[in-house]
Amino acid sequence: MLAIAGGKGGSGKTTTTLGLARAIEDRTLAVDADADLPNLHALAGVPRDPPPGGDPGHPDPTTPRGETYVAPAVRAPPDGVGCRLRRLAGYEGTVLVDCPAGAGPDATVPLRVADAVLLVATPCIAALRDAAKTAAMARAVGTPVAGAVLTQARLTPPGADDLLGCPVLATVPPAADPLADPAVGRSYDRLARALADRQKA
Repeated sequence: MLAIAGGKGGSGKTTTTLGLARAIEDRTLAVDADADLPNLHALAGVPRDPPPGGDPGHPDPTTPRGETYVAPAVRAPPDGVGCRLRRLAGYEGTVLVDCPAGAGPDATVPLRVADAVLLVATPCIAALRDAAKTAAMARAVGTPVAGAVLTQARLTPPGADDLLGCPVLATVPPAADPLADPAVGRSYDRLARALADRQKA
């Protein structure tokens, strides 16, 4: 389970969650862990509410490899976001968690449950510092930081790796419609390969 996290809203966490999910050659589950400001469902074009009798927290086990299942945020999970995520630990595929922004308790919960964290930030110094705070939160709860991705960026600013305390694995160029842009898609392909290589190492 990989938490997609960053310090500020608008950094590209949700776009990265879906872009990376599409790039991973595995059955992939993208989960929205932001019950207060959910938008994964809107970007993915799926309903916010489950069908009658359905539960968006329980993916269809027949989802083919190479396809993505999107689990929208639950309005009021009776047992909390952490329990919902822990139930997905046995999912046969890759789980990506679109985390809330900031440093509050709701942002910390997914970091505790995840196996690793991918930082997302834009290349400005304020956004990088906020992402560094997210990295510190993850490490404080014992979750390793797998790396970072910079959105709205063509190059990695000097010193970004040192500031974040982890390698920048990919940059994603600006685009009017990122998920439909071929250059953005190639960036997420590179990110998926870099994450896979780090997992093997």
